[in-house]
Amino acid sequence: MIKKTILLFIVAGISLFNAKEVTTYKTKENIRYYAESISDSDDYIKERCVLDLYYPEKEKDYETVVWFHGGGLTGGNKFIPESLKEKGVAVVAVNYRLNPKVRAPAYIEDAAAAVAWVFKNIESYGGDPSKIFVSGHSAGGYLTSMVGLDKSWLKKHDIDANSIAGLIPFSGHTITHLTVRKEQNIPEKQPLIDEYAPLFHIRSDAPPLMLITGDRELEMLGRYEENAYLMRMMKVVGHKETTLYELDGFDHVGMAYPAFPLLLKEVKRILEKQKP
Repeated sequence: MIKKTILLFIVAGISLFNAKEVTTYKTKENIRYYAESISDSDDYIKERCVLDLYYPEKEKDYETVVWFHGGGLTGGNKFIPESLKEKGVAVVAVNYRLNPKVRAPAYIEDAAAAVAWVFKNIESYGGDPSKIFVSGHSAGGYLTSMVGLDKSWLKKHDIDANSIAGLIPFSGHTITHLTVRKEQNIPEKQPLIDEYAPLFHIRSDAPPLMLITGDRELEMLGRYEENAYLMRMMKVVGHKETTLYELDGFDHVGMAYPAFPLLLKEVKRILEKQKP
């Protein structure tokens, strides 16, 4: 009996010794993504232009999802989506300035500055800068597409937008955002495609683009059809990796929950494709 007990302890010890260490995650909050010289000169930038970094503390070369919250460019706050926690990825949740305190293009400038911060800093936390994905819901989806398709915003930070591993906007405007139209006294039901529209910046060499919307009959103001048109035009100009998912039965807000598994699946697909 004693020998059996000792043997059991030995076997148990071996099992525990060989067990994979549980991944632990750490969160750093309210990191300024503009240089101090900029943040300290503007109280609103100092207040709003911060991000939270959630990352696997002891992992290396992990992928990162930059996440922009929704709220119509007039409200909302940064948060780490529950569906992205403990999935082996880092998440960067971004705050940006809001209307009416600012007008376009301040929102896009902030989004680009935050993405640039991730490219320049994620390696120091263990992440791989070649595995940065950009995503967001509603207004956040709009910012995702603008930063990824119009290369001029990231170029100001010496970052090539094509370095983004993938763009995954959730139910974002592809025409000019309704708040930006309102700033120009254009009604929300009057579509516009100008320099502040992702559709204006279609190009064949953009990063992989996964568009996700809710049910076309439940979405906001033709949001599905906007995204369908962006998909079609991206294909027309020769982009090889644009896909569109319509989540039947889900409205503009509710579509986010079932969209997160698609995001993670797309991250995995792209990384598998990158392997030599």
